[in-house]
Amino acid sequence: MSAPDHGNLQPFRFLIIDGDARLELSAVFEEAATARGLDAAGIAKQKNKPLRAPMIIVVIATPSANPKIPEIEQLLSAGCAAQHIQLACHQAGFGSIWLTGDNAYDLSVHAALGLDLNERIIGFVYVGTPPLNAAPRPRADAASITSYWLQKQDQDFAI
Repeated sequence: MSAPDHGNLQPFRFLIIDGDARLELSAVFEEAATARGLDAAGIAKQKNKPLRAPMIIVVIATPSANPKIPEIEQLLSAGCAAQHIQLACHQAGFGSIWLTGDNAYDLSVHAALGLDLNERIIGFVYVGTPPLNAAPRPRADAASITSYWLQKQDQDFAI
């Protein structure tokens, strides 16, 4: 709830899917994959997605038509809320992964989850026990993607 939020609009909400509700989401994903024309293997993969973790938090952007606050800022606020969920999961000792994919953009999935027409799925945050001895993901060195505007090249700055 501490995500940056220009105008204090709270342009996001969360939908928790756990227990047997994951089976219902599995059926929704299967139906959507079938409608998208996936082959049997693709349909099976989509059907299995909700069963990979004991809980899924669907982060939903709820942008409003506020003339002072652009929609992009509201979507970014929802993205920050998703990141904060991941940080909170990590702090509590859980693993999490933020996924999107075709289901996040499929209007039939939106309808099944009860989204309004203006709402968007920012991501499915899968939450569970982290794998033992999981190797950290390779990340770029911050210096390789950081530059300084209007500063001399010979200055040595540490990040």
